[in-house]
Amino acid sequence: MAVFAQIAEFYDWMMDEGDPRVETWLLMKSPLPSALIVIGYLFTVWLSPKYMANREAFKLKPVLVVYNFALVILSFYMFYEFLVTSTLAGYSYRCQPVDYSNSPLALRMAAVCWWFFFSKIIELLDTLFFILRKKNNQVTFLHVYHHSTMIVNWWLGVKYIAGGQSFFLAMVNSFIHTVMYTYYGLAAFGPHMQKYLWWKKYMTQLQLMQFFAVMIHTGINLATDCSFPQGFNIAVVLYALSMILLFGNFYRTSYGQSKRKKKQYGEVDQNGIMENGNLLLKEE
Repeated sequence: MAVFAQIAEFYDWMMDEGDPRVETWLLMKSPLPSALIVIGYLFTVWLSPKYMANREAFKLKPVLVVYNFALVILSFYMFYEFLVTSTLAGYSYRCQPVDYSNSPLALRMAAVCWWFFFSKIIELLDTLFFILRKKNNQVTFLHVYHHSTMIVNWWLGVKYIAGGQSFFLAMVNSFIHTVMYTYYGLAAFGPHMQKYLWWKKYMTQLQLMQFFAVMIHTGINLATDCSFPQGFNIAVVLYALSMILLFGNFYRTSYGQSKRKKKQYGEVDQNGIMENGNLLLKEE
């Protein structure tokens, strides 16, 4: 019983340490709803392919077009808000503590951090659409790892550090996702769009570059005397490193070995790019 009492005491302490500004915001009062979403997602990844095994793939073209362009709009909105708010607030790229005040700019930054967190919940639909279309080769370990952990990471981010140094990671990722979902949305129209998607080969390079940019940005802050919580900086570095290793291994395996070897992960043809460790093939 003493162990449970200690766990309860630690939980209460963690909740008390949270940012009071976000206390009443959707999903922010307790980690339980977000934890249940992640658990439900993992069960979906496990059970849904079994459900679809003897069923025909869904044709989701109209849904995919609407979904992807909705995420283009949301991603660009977040990129704009991160960029403009950080500029107006005079953010430093070397050291930027969190502004926990109720000033308009501080609240504006906290709000877009929440939207970034919530967008990661919306993006879980990526996986569901792959499964419903019976493209299970797209649901790699890297895909599931990234989608599930980003919810955990950014619930913690909004709860404790809504703003400050963390804005850079979210701003860069929002820009990458604006480009990525634009490609994905155009590809969803069908093969006739491929002639307009000549820039697809640069997507993977951009996706890898974002992790290196985050590593460098956070590394500079770690070496700086800054009041931003160093524990979060260390967590960001370790997470970015894990993505570089996993993403880099997938890229090397998919693009650097024989075609027969590539089929383990899904064929990389003239229509393929990668999204968080998944091949983005033309939509059918």
